[in-house]
Amino acid sequence: MKRHLYLTCLILSFLSISCAQTEKPTTEISWDTWGVPHITANTLEDLFFAQGWAQMHNHANLILDLYGSSRGKGAEYWGQEKLSNDILIHTLGFEELANEWENQQDPEIKTIYSSFIKGMNAYAESHPEAIEEKYKTVLPLTTKDLNMHSMYVIFTRFIAGNDLGRIQEWPDMGSNTYAIAPQRSASGSAMLVQNPHLPWWKEFLFFESHLRFNEKNMYGTTLVGFPGIAIGFNENLGWSHTDNTIDNADTYELTLEDGGYLLDGERKEFEKSSKTIKIKQEDGNLKTHELQLMKTVHGPVVNKTEEKILALRMVGTDRPNMFLQWWRMINSNSFTEFESALKMAQIPFWNVMYADKQGEIFYLFNGLVPKRSTGDWAYWDRVIPGGKASDIWTEMHPYEDLPKVKNPVNGWLQNANDPPWTSTIPMTLNPDEYPAYMAPKHMYFRPQRATRMMIEDQSITFDELIEYKLSTRLEFADRILDDLFAAVDNSNSDKAKKAKVILENWDRKADANSKGMLLFFNWAQKFGLWRSGNYKTPWDITHPNTTPDGLSDPKRAVELLEVAASEIETKFGKLDVPWGDYYRINYNGKNLPANGIDGSLGVFRVAWPGGSDDDHMYVGGGDSWVGVIEFGKQVQAKVLLSYGNATQKDSPHNGDQLELFSKKEMRDAWFTEADVNANTKRTEILIENKFKEKKK
Repeated sequence: MKRHLYLTCLILSFLSISCAQTEKPTTEISWDTWGVPHITANTLEDLFFAQGWAQMHNHANLILDLYGSSRGKGAEYWGQEKLSNDILIHTLGFEELANEWENQQDPEIKTIYSSFIKGMNAYAESHPEAIEEKYKTVLPLTTKDLNMHSMYVIFTRFIAGNDLGRIQEWPDMGSNTYAIAPQRSASGSAMLVQNPHLPWWKEFLFFESHLRFNEKNMYGTTLVGFPGIAIGFNENLGWSHTDNTIDNADTYELTLEDGGYLLDGERKEFEKSSKTIKIKQEDGNLKTHELQLMKTVHGPVVNKTEEKILALRMVGTDRPNMFLQWWRMINSNSFTEFESALKMAQIPFWNVMYADKQGEIFYLFNGLVPKRSTGDWAYWDRVIPGGKASDIWTEMHPYEDLPKVKNPVNGWLQNANDPPWTSTIPMTLNPDEYPAYMAPKHMYFRPQRATRMMIEDQSITFDELIEYKLSTRLEFADRILDDLFAAVDNSNSDKAKKAKVILENWDRKADANSKGMLLFFNWAQKFGLWRSGNYKTPWDITHPNTTPDGLSDPKRAVELLEVAASEIETKFGKLDVPWGDYYRINYNGKNLPANGIDGSLGVFRVAWPGGSDDDHMYVGGGDSWVGVIEFGKQVQAKVLLSYGNATQKDSPHNGDQLELFSKKEMRDAWFTEADVNANTKRTEILIENKFKEKKK
């Protein structure tokens, strides 16, 4: 009997072990108290299925709006107001390019895309109540939609943003980043600052997530509707992106002749085609619009008059694996692996700033720079006149040609959308060693402020780096107020002298309680910061972070101060108005005092205006994602996603981080297992292609 019992137990034990070995590992989403998904998965398919599900949970209606618009069918779904956007998408040929990309893409990125899309569709099917009626027409989503949306954002908002801006206006954008080497870090560990500045709406919004995949721990952000992590860190390294001064799109003005256009004085035929766009009318019926498309050897025609046309040429249309490169970057464990990912050269835009646990720091002027036959920056930074075949570029500079700096002797690197030359002060990179068209030569007040904070601190703590990131001190005020005060002292203006007292007592910051910021802001707007003629000493590349300086016309500066003071006093009844009383955050029903301002004034904490009324001005964008990371034995990170990690109307995370923004605070990134467990609000488990709430 005992023998039979022993054998029975042995068999049951064996069966239990066998079942455990064949049972599929659990894929789960742990949602924390800020609405950040911490995703655990053991297969690529499950990981990105979960991320697609999580993005839809937080942004379902926004994603459907974005994908529907990027299809070039916005007018068909929602009416006339989307027509110009549809025309742009079809003019640039994104639908046809998406078909090409789907055939060319690496099998791994195809798996990522298909899994991500399946996760989004599964969420929509499981939660129809989360989706507004007007967006349901967009479903189901496809991988082609993802390709077209990535094209729309990357090509029209970044690569060709400036060129298209000559035809239509786009929002102001920018970023900050630092990398601190061990010799300048108080702890002896490298540190990194991630800080893109984008509009607080639509396709520019970020999504924060934590991916735990096959024992890899990856944290960061990407734009809503995109898979993976585009700015992030893991246990060994991290990076950030900033918009760079790269000219990788050109607009050509060509002369029309007999239904064709001139190239080197000879007439050439357009490549012509047409598209039918449907437009939803108020009564629900569809009206058709026939769009005539023309293409030149330069690229598609984006504007036309009776005598001239504008044709647009962009880089990157032959690089279908951008998101695979980002996936390789976040999976890297060393600089060697990370650089190997960079050499894929699939990401056509954006500087890269890097730091790691080994103490390496690195800056790359990343992107696809056309090999041009001639000309300097000024030659190419314009609408290119005439029709010369020699102005049509086809090849790109390889990775080896791009400006880059690794482990500089000064111990830090910075970029605040300035050209690569000033990534260090003194400058490590010599612009004369690169083609004249590679990048311009300038250094505005925001990067000057960035370098000043580094230069003045020989041993930077993690907390100090956070303070620098959140600093609202104005470099322009530090530069010019002594000259303005001297000009006022030499004048006979009582009003200017009264204003001077306010400015002398001002802390030279754009904090909510700063008194004098509004007066100075009003004066600076009238003065014109980057008119070189306004300064006694104009900007000089041999003194990049201390020029321009002095007033070329002190009398005019005083007169402008009188006008600025009169306007403020008339409107508010006093000159010392706290900045936060005037500058406000107005987002999803929240109305809070703001801090920061447009970076042109030399503020590192950027919050640029997006609208105003009679009594207030409102933040429209700026600091979006902020990450400050220290790569010690255990990664330490503080983060903030200014507007919160959701846009669904009923989500508690739609705007829930704005109070931290208003108070100039950040929050912990819950990166370790213990932190995630301690701050998990609820958990979902993947069961039969949908996530279900895990019972406690």
